[in-house]
Amino acid sequence: MSDKESPAPHPLGWLQIESLDIEAQGVARRPDGKVVFVDGALPGEWVDVNVHRKKNSWEQASLKQVHRESAQRVRPRCPHFGLHEGACGGCKMQHLHVGAQVAIKQRVLEDNLWHLGKVRPDTILPALEGPAWGYRWRARFSVRHVRKKETVLVGFHERKSRYVADIRECHVVPKHVSDLLLPLRALIGSMDAIETCPQIELAVGEGVTALVLRHLEPLSEGDLAKLRAFAVEHAAAGVQWWLQPKGPDTVRLLDAGGPDLSYTLPEFGITMPFKPTDFTQVNPHINRVLVERAVRMLDVRRGERVIDWFCGLGNFTLPLATRAGTVLGIEGSEALVARSRENYARNHQGRGTPLAPTEFVARNLFEMTPQQLVADGAADRWLVDPPREGAFALSKALADLHQDHALREGGWAPPRRIVYVSCNPATLARDAGLLVHQAGYTCRAAGVVNMFPHTAHVESIAVFDKE
Repeated sequence: MSDKESPAPHPLGWLQIESLDIEAQGVARRPDGKVVFVDGALPGEWVDVNVHRKKNSWEQASLKQVHRESAQRVRPRCPHFGLHEGACGGCKMQHLHVGAQVAIKQRVLEDNLWHLGKVRPDTILPALEGPAWGYRWRARFSVRHVRKKETVLVGFHERKSRYVADIRECHVVPKHVSDLLLPLRALIGSMDAIETCPQIELAVGEGVTALVLRHLEPLSEGDLAKLRAFAVEHAAAGVQWWLQPKGPDTVRLLDAGGPDLSYTLPEFGITMPFKPTDFTQVNPHINRVLVERAVRMLDVRRGERVIDWFCGLGNFTLPLATRAGTVLGIEGSEALVARSRENYARNHQGRGTPLAPTEFVARNLFEMTPQQLVADGAADRWLVDPPREGAFALSKALADLHQDHALREGGWAPPRRIVYVSCNPATLARDAGLLVHQAGYTCRAAGVVNMFPHTAHVESIAVFDKE
């Protein structure tokens, strides 16, 4: 069916779902061409809907009844998933077979690259996949004392609601974390600070389950004792309490000592300590495969210089330092730059083959200019891993240097290859359009990385070569 073609009206008023959008809503069209977004519906299904909102060109609806079911519809594993009142909003796709989820995300990436950037990759990469359950090593649980129910809730928000879902299990976090949900509810319910602890942030590492308790008022000695007793009771889960009285920079361990919170990249012999509020990938299983693929596709040679833009803690920088001649990591946060230097020093010591000389600097990468790009020096290859906002300023500076050779001081030359890791297909497509149409690159390959199964989040990777 073409974009302009409308389906023939069904005699009973059913709608046929044509596709899924980026929010995992079914997309249908009425005979007059009006688009209907249907929460809970899947491509290929014939459905009845309840319309909640109407505009001139579109309607918002939820699934009322499925008359012809998709072969890809599966029974959700979690009892808290669904469209029912109070359903958890942590996942959006548990009703869709995980293989179909990946195919839809791949289509989203390709559509964005073409429609937003007018870019078609030479090759579509096989999707990177990992465990579909228990993969989420990072989460932010909301906490709320509900007086009417005389209970404390710990979990994600309800679907399309500000209320906290009443969940007793969660299948996307590790099993031992799911098993802590009810004990955590009981713990907060027993504390003096029952009304002033709005959040528990989760960060799982190798043998450590860090729980960051956000508390709006100082905790009593009795409450601190209860936190310590909880950690002892759940020592098998590696529970380690951190306290956060204000912003992320106030986070500190409840009690010093104990194992470091860290993750590993075994293929490169790298161990990465981190604080629970630092940015790290939610899915450590996929992160290992993603780092390996990115480094392999960058095809770094000994003697070459590599720049890792938006380097964070050094997730890609340190593995690149096992392959390159020299490496430069650039990040916007001074605190992350300091920790990346510490991580480099820790991993550099005692290695059979030392890491390549590596420098880390802090810089606002959303205000890059051609002059600053030249000042950072030429590099043979770039790794770019920006946040959701993308790397527009960096891509634009590179395009300006391609179009105005007078800006290239001291023989500066652009990188021969760029590997771009993205958590937002729209900003990747925008930047890809700049790189291909204004900076002289070809998009050699692109593909999705299923970092977040059962959600609509699309992680991807793309490779650009200089013509």
